[in-house]
Amino acid sequence: MAIRNIVKDGDEILTKVCRPVEKFDEKLGVLLDDMIETMKSADGVGLAAPQVGIRRRVVVIDVGSGPIEMVNPEIVEQSGEQECVEGCLSFPGQYGITKRPMRVLVRAQNREGKTFELEGEELLATACCHEIDHLNGVVFKSHVLRMLSPEELQKLQ
Repeated sequence: MAIRNIVKDGDEILTKVCRPVEKFDEKLGVLLDDMIETMKSADGVGLAAPQVGIRRRVVVIDVGSGPIEMVNPEIVEQSGEQECVEGCLSFPGQYGITKRPMRVLVRAQNREGKTFELEGEELLATACCHEIDHLNGVVFKSHVLRMLSPEELQKLQ
């Protein structure tokens, strides 16, 4: 496993739509392993392939119950609404209040290509939306109702 460089704000790959994964091979496994290692080393809860310079529909998420790998994910249902504080590893130090669904149902494939569904609520729902947005060239700032100053962020912690 290797820690990859995280693409930062201003890199055009963050605005590009990613291509679906068609080959479920060792190379995909290495990418997933590297993404998990990179996310953990950066203290993140999610990471999408374009954030490490790869235009493929691959995300990893860990909201505290272990890593979740999703290949070719899509949100098939969503309900409710929540406001939350959101940031992004590609936008270090920037946080804002966003409005996201309270619950999502995601259909994806695992590293072997087997389809599964995942239901996420609260933080997991937000993380799924955030990472899947990356695959469509959308960054969290397009959902921000209001950016937070460092002082405001500190008061919320």
